[in-house]
Amino acid sequence: MTLDHLTTLIRRKKSMLCVGLDTDLKLIPQHLLAEEDPVFEFNKAIIDATLDIAVAYKPNIAFYEAMGIKGWQSLEKTIQYLNQFKDEAFTIADAKRGDIGNTSKMYAKSFFEWLDFDSVTVAPYMGEDSVTPFLEYKDKWVILLGLTSNRGSKDFQFTESGGRRLYERVILKAQEWGGPDRLMYVVGATHPAELKAIRALAPDHFFLVPGVGAQGGDVREICEAGVNKYGGLLINSARQIIYASGGTDFAEKAREMALATREPMMPYIS
Repeated sequence: MTLDHLTTLIRRKKSMLCVGLDTDLKLIPQHLLAEEDPVFEFNKAIIDATLDIAVAYKPNIAFYEAMGIKGWQSLEKTIQYLNQFKDEAFTIADAKRGDIGNTSKMYAKSFFEWLDFDSVTVAPYMGEDSVTPFLEYKDKWVILLGLTSNRGSKDFQFTESGGRRLYERVILKAQEWGGPDRLMYVVGATHPAELKAIRALAPDHFFLVPGVGAQGGDVREICEAGVNKYGGLLINSARQIIYASGGTDFAEKAREMALATREPMMPYIS
């Protein structure tokens, strides 16, 4: 998925919506538990119901790792299903990896070769040599943690040094490693004022924006602060969409919520 392809997809679908597949056996409709692989069946139904609305899907890897080998099998089946629609959806492995170079190479191999995701989220704390192994893959993307949406983001990310906050230094330094065609940033929806300032620091990069819906982020505020000439945003919503209903109508209700979440984005896409 190239930058041009992603931009075209956003304009065609009039959407910057990313659906988070944070699939939890305790929360999916109980009738699915009779299926051989209830997690995959749930994911497949959500994808089928929202594919014409969403431009990206983001499985949170922790939800699959927590189920052991069965979880990895469900994840593999999910990405294989999504990869049938490579022209229709950008895929994100929300894994938050990042380690010394040889370990990062193995993480990159896992998500880009074995599972064939388009992108993976990466933690920047260990610096350039922990990130560049992911950037060695042609037409694959790194989504670097910039300013996260959780309450604890203020513990370290707002620390000032040399006239800059830590997250600002991350945003600026990482632009030496990868351009807008390979590198995105995670910028939380719960920080709209900071998002506007970060857009000034990285005018051409895409931002993955979690925190809409259950965490309280506002789509219009995000678009006002962060849209660029490419669209430039992948606005993630997980729980609000995928758990819109706990009944047999869960896919239908997920579609309704996806449409409602996309609606305020549409005026900002040219």
